[in-house]
Amino acid sequence: MYHEGNRALQDAFGSRALADRLDEKLRHDRFTEADAAFIAAQPFFFLATADADGRPDCSFKGGPPGFAYVAAPDLLVFPDYDGNGMFKSLGNIAANPHVGLLFIAMSEKAGRLRVNGRAEVVTDDPAMAHMPGAQLLVKLTPADIFPNCPRYIPRMTTEAPSPYAPAADAEPLEPKWKAFPDFADVVPPRRR
Repeated sequence: MYHEGNRALQDAFGSRALADRLDEKLRHDRFTEADAAFIAAQPFFFLATADADGRPDCSFKGGPPGFAYVAAPDLLVFPDYDGNGMFKSLGNIAANPHVGLLFIAMSEKAGRLRVNGRAEVVTDDPAMAHMPGAQLLVKLTPADIFPNCPRYIPRMTTEAPSPYAPAADAEPLEPKWKAFPDFADVVPPRRR
C-alpha cells in the first residue's frame, strides 16, 4: 500500500501509525456489497492511467448510473463510449495496465471510494450487447479498494443527466464539435 515516498512523509508528519491503521481497517482487495452499491449509483468517476514511461493522464468517465458496475468481488466493468478518438486512457491501459479510479458522490450523503488495480481493454465481450453505446469494455481486477473521508467534498445537486449518455431507447446525440470545420472531415463513424 505504501512506498518509501509515502513513508517519508508519514514519518515527517507523525502519521505512520494512522496510515497503517487505515490500511488495516479500511483497505480491501475484493469489492463488498456496499462498494458495489456505491459504484452502481454513480453517474461518473475519474480514471487515472499512465503510459509505459509513467507519464500520467486523468480522465472523466460518465454515463447513466450503473454504467460502471461490480460484476464479481474481483471484477469491475465499465464501457468505453464514443469520444474524441484520442484513446488517451485506453491506450495507456494497453501500455501499462495499472490504473486508479476515484468515485465521488457529491450529494447530501457525500462519499468517496478509490479503486486501484489492473485493467484490460476488451474488444468483443457478450456483456457489451447489454450496454447501449459501448464500443469497448474495460475490465478491472482490484488490488486496493478503500473509502476516503468525504469532509472536503462539496455538496452539489445534479440538474439533469447528460443528454449524451447512451440509452437503449434513443439514438446517440452527436456533440456539436464533431461538425466543426476543423474536425468534420476526420471524424470516423460510430462503431456502435
